[in-house]
Amino acid sequence: MKVIVAYSGGLDTSVIVKWVKETYHAEVIGFCADVGQEEELNGVEAKAIRTGATKCYVEDLTEEFARDFIFPMMQANAIYEGTYLLGTSIARPLIGKRLIEIARAEGADAICHGATGKGNDQVRFELTAYAMEPNIKVIAPWREWNFTGRMDLVEYARKNGIPVSTTAAKPYSMDRNLLHISFEGGVLENPWNEFPEDIAVMTSPLSKAADAPEDVVITFEKGVPVKVNGEELSPACLMRKLNALGKKHAVGRVDIVENRFVGMKSRGVYETPGGTILHHAHRAMESITMDREVMHLRDSFIPRYADMVYNGFWYAPEREMLQAAITESQRFVTGEVRVKLFKGACHVTGRRSEYSLYDDAIASFEGADAYNHKDAEGFIRLNALRLRVLARSKQHRY
Repeated sequence: MKVIVAYSGGLDTSVIVKWVKETYHAEVIGFCADVGQEEELNGVEAKAIRTGATKCYVEDLTEEFARDFIFPMMQANAIYEGTYLLGTSIARPLIGKRLIEIARAEGADAICHGATGKGNDQVRFELTAYAMEPNIKVIAPWREWNFTGRMDLVEYARKNGIPVSTTAAKPYSMDRNLLHISFEGGVLENPWNEFPEDIAVMTSPLSKAADAPEDVVITFEKGVPVKVNGEELSPACLMRKLNALGKKHAVGRVDIVENRFVGMKSRGVYETPGGTILHHAHRAMESITMDREVMHLRDSFIPRYADMVYNGFWYAPEREMLQAAITESQRFVTGEVRVKLFKGACHVTGRRSEYSLYDDAIASFEGADAYNHKDAEGFIRLNALRLRVLARSKQHRY
C-alpha cells in the first residue's frame, strides 16, 4: 500500500508519518505545500524522511496560491461571519488538489491528512479529494487512533525520537500561509483569556507599532492588485510586501469565536495584515467604479460565497458559477487606492480611476446644471405611494 501524507513538519503530521507506516504497513510519501509558511519549511524534507517517509515533495505554490485562490476570493470581498478573512480555509483546496495530483502520479492507494475530527479542515481536504478523485481512499488518523489530545502526541513523539516544537507549556496549534496565521488551542481555548502577544508572528503588538502613519497606494486591474506604491509585483511578492507593511503598523489581527461547519463554536486568533489592507482597498476601488445595483447584487453573494470557502466547497459548481458572476462584476474595477496605516488601523484616504462613476458635477452641492433638485419631489412621492395607501387603510400601523 502507498499513502501520500499531507505533511507540514509539525507535531501532528510528524507523528502521522510513523503511525501510518506502522498501522497500515504502507509506504509513506510526504507532500509539503509551500503556501507561504516561511521559516517553518526549513529542513522539512529531511525531517519527513527521518521519521519514516521514503521521500517528500516540497513544492512552492505561493504564486498559484495568491493568483488563483487569494485574489479571486478577494474580488468577492469574502468574509466569514463579518470578521474572518478565510486565511486557513482558502489554502485547503490548493493543497488538496496537489495532494490528489501527486497521488495520481505516484500510483498511490490513499491520501492522508492530519486534520482533527472536530475541525473544518477534514471536510475541506476530503471534499476537494472526492471532487477530483471520487474513489480515493482517505486516511484520517484523528478519527482512527486512540490519542485524545496533543499532549498524547508529544509523549508518542518523545518515545519514538520524533523532534517536535510543541511542548506542554505552549501547546498552540498554528497554521501559517501567505495570507494569514491562525492560533488555536492551549490557553486560547478559554475565550476570556487574552491572546499572549509574545506568540504573535505576522502583526506587531499595538504597543510596538510604528509611531508615524504611512501612506500606501495600491493599483488594481479588474479587481486584482498589481502594484504597491507604483511598483509592479508578482501576486506572491505583492502579498509579502503588504504583509510587511501591515505588520509594521499592527494591522490585521482579529480575535473571534466562530461557528465551525461541524457544529461547534471555536475560538481563534488570526493575523491577516496584507489581506486586511487589500480588503479595505478593494472595497474603496469598487466604490467609484462599480454600478450600484451590480454592487448590491454582488454583495448579496458574500455570505453564501464565504460559506462555500469556509465549508470546503471551492470545487463545487455553485462556487464556480458565482465566481463567473464576480469576475464579470470586476470588469472596470481598475485604478488606484490610497490607504493610511497607523496603530492597527487601515484608513482609506483616496481613490481614483479612469472608469470612475463619480461625477462631481452631479454630486457637488454647488452645481446647479447637472441635477434638478425639483425632480426629487416626484421621485419621493412615487416611492411613498404605497406607504400613503397603507396609512389611509385599516392596516394603518402608526
